[in-house]
Amino acid sequence: MYTIKDLYDLDHTLAKDYLSQFTYPWEALKGIKDFILQLGPTLGDDYEERSEHVWVHKSAIVASTAYLGDPCIIGPNTEVRHCAFIRGSALVGADCVVGNSAELKNVILFDHVQTPHYNYVGDSILGYFSHMGAGSITSNVRSDKELIVIHNGTEKIETGIKKIGAMLGDHVEIGCNAVCNPGTVVGRNSNVYPTSCVRGVVPANSIYKNNGEIIEKR
Repeated sequence: MYTIKDLYDLDHTLAKDYLSQFTYPWEALKGIKDFILQLGPTLGDDYEERSEHVWVHKSAIVASTAYLGDPCIIGPNTEVRHCAFIRGSALVGADCVVGNSAELKNVILFDHVQTPHYNYVGDSILGYFSHMGAGSITSNVRSDKELIVIHNGTEKIETGIKKIGAMLGDHVEIGCNAVCNPGTVVGRNSNVYPTSCVRGVVPANSIYKNNGEIIEKR
């Protein structure tokens, strides 16, 4: 329930071929920067290189107060709003919203992803039509700075990686002010209640409630 095939429809991202190389999504995090640097020069005339290693589709709307760090790619019809902070190593797909004071770092956002209000998204992959409510964040480093372990019930998956945020499947809804702890995986079509503190793997087609209870959608 936590492989790339389980979580994502790869037809909705420019990273399709890149992600296809891996079994688990967190395995792709290390190479995002190099992948963007390779992909950018191949994008064609519909994209402008607005500064070195920053490619923006001509139909995208980028506020003058937004910061686009390199390398990054901003897809067609995407809106990057006032004071958005893209630190770099960010592939943002088509028809996305990167909102007021949202911060992105080392991420892949599939098409139609929304991070519209005061979100931090780091070392994460957000699937097609996923949405983060206002103030929701991905925490990407453990407080003890140890390597991240993915917890799926009693199963523990050693990643060997220090920084992993959240892997959100297609059509995931994260409620306002929720925190996705390091190594959170949320399956397709699942919802997380507002103000939740999410850990481990949330199965597809589920609802994660405030007290950590997970129920199946009906």
